[in-house]
Amino acid sequence: MQALFAGLDVSTQSCKLVVIDPDTGAVVHVDRVEYDDDLPGYGTVEGAVAGLGEGVSESDPHMWIEALEMLLGRLSDSDVRADRIRCISVSGQQHGLVALAADGTLARPRAKLWNDFSTAEECRILTDAVGGVEAMIEEVGNSQRTGYTAPKILHLRRHEPQLYARARTLFIVHNYINWYLTGGPDGGVAVLEPGDTSGMALWHPGTGRWSRKVIDVIDPNLPEKLPPPQPADRTIGNVGPDLAARFGLPPDCRIDAGSGDNMYGALGTGNFAPGIVTLSLGTSGTACTVLEEPFIDPTGEIAAYCDSTGRYLPLLCVSNMAGGYNAVLETFGLSHEEFDDLVKRAPPGNRGRLLVPWYEGERTPDLPLAAPLYFGFGLSDFVPQTLCRAVLEGHVLNLWDGFTRMPVKPREIRLTGGLASSPSWCQTIADVFEAETVPVRGEGAALGAAIHAAWVWYREAGDARPLARVAEPFVVLDEARRARPDPEQRSVQALLKRLFRALSRRVRGLDGEDPFVLRRALVELTSS
Repeated sequence: MQALFAGLDVSTQSCKLVVIDPDTGAVVHVDRVEYDDDLPGYGTVEGAVAGLGEGVSESDPHMWIEALEMLLGRLSDSDVRADRIRCISVSGQQHGLVALAADGTLARPRAKLWNDFSTAEECRILTDAVGGVEAMIEEVGNSQRTGYTAPKILHLRRHEPQLYARARTLFIVHNYINWYLTGGPDGGVAVLEPGDTSGMALWHPGTGRWSRKVIDVIDPNLPEKLPPPQPADRTIGNVGPDLAARFGLPPDCRIDAGSGDNMYGALGTGNFAPGIVTLSLGTSGTACTVLEEPFIDPTGEIAAYCDSTGRYLPLLCVSNMAGGYNAVLETFGLSHEEFDDLVKRAPPGNRGRLLVPWYEGERTPDLPLAAPLYFGFGLSDFVPQTLCRAVLEGHVLNLWDGFTRMPVKPREIRLTGGLASSPSWCQTIADVFEAETVPVRGEGAALGAAIHAAWVWYREAGDARPLARVAEPFVVLDEARRARPDPEQRSVQALLKRLFRALSRRVRGLDGEDPFVLRRALVELTSS
């Protein structure tokens, strides 16, 4: 029987299902549930419950289960043979915290999401208790950030101790979905895996060990609530009998260990060989690459993660990306194409007009109270073409500035996310990063999950076909949009990057070059 494989991406704003047929190299089914529109009863805005207060971002995990069941129901009603699906893998938004009681109900009715910023005090408590940032990085390979899971657990224990006491199992999002898929209260499997677990800031991705020091600050008995990690390149159990019967899945359909959306987003862009860099351009922006050895950034700005294949995936995340772009479109009533046209009217370097796009605080650099900075603008310069160029270059430069800490020189950058189809974004990234840049067609993390499900199932069936062979038919590069660095802009880009870094450092009170001197040099260069 022809084998099919399914990937689920339980993201912040939607749940997506992709089914692939590796024998024919075809994506045979794609479907999506948008939480805000398709499940309005949960009262979400961009996937989070509205009205919970500043900095709080939470969702009801039942919403994810209902979305999953909607997708499985529509799959069973489609022409695709659900009974041929041999393995399912789940990609999940990272860092979220789902608290489960012993009877399988939610110990806390909502899950804190990755973009919840209400745990700043807990980050300080944890960091101070272990002896500062350097000591924390030694313990868990990462600094403590409000997005990570450890401060969420401490927040739960400090502010809702009765709910914490009721919690028997503390899950990350995709592990909760795996538990449900394997039977939920009726025998569901509770495990973690290295990729997503890396982002808890409790477990060191380099050593593969829990931090006793961090655990003891939260609760010495915390390990009783944490499922055991298992390798990412294996399955964890069969689909639950009830789900199999209701949705036509075979009883022996396996459930993959799954991983975080960044790990599977890398797979979906063919990023499983050193030298390939994936940039994801969405609400936030990320950059990641696969390494054979762990990379621990002594500043904590580059997140230290494992990938989903037994290797390592250092990752940069900036929290401001599409927001500034969408705001300028709305302000001037622009389409994407009109934005690209306006960018062409302002030269690269923008004649020294620079935007530091820290609109709503920033994760990298770690500035939760940051605000945007407009530099070099005269009163008559706030016109569409100048602002469009400033927004574009500011976001790309902010991503580049953090990326320079990565121990890699990219031989090719692969783009995914909503902004990847824009010619101006592709070209600016190629110029700033000095690397060929190409968008990737396809379904991102959900596709990566389906590819992983196939690869793992084949391996367990005794077919050790390489991951690249499984992925090759599905990773489609948009060659028509490939951008190459413009050699004529090299000197402008070099000055522009120095200016951005100098301005970023100056506003943070750090030593660096004089941004005013660099701006003058850039103006003179672009005016000649």
